[in-house]
Amino acid sequence: MYRRIRDLREDRDLLQTDLAQYLNCSQVCYSHYENGRRDIPTEVLIRLSRYYDTSVDYLLDLTNEKKPYPRKK
Repeated sequence: MYRRIRDLREDRDLLQTDLAQYLNCSQVCYSHYENGRRDIPTEVLIRLSRYYDTSVDYLLDLTNEKKPYPRKK
């Protein structure tokens, strides 16, 4: 999982500080998410999946399908 969020960030040429700002956390906190030193809270996973337009399952490495699931109405 941690590798996926780093790869998605790097694919978009973003810095850890960019994502930390989006998530309202410090760069150090975000770095811990990417390095697996801190578990990623559910609400953060949801925000990241929306940011990258993918599913939480993809972020968690449960699927290789990047396409997000249809949203509830």
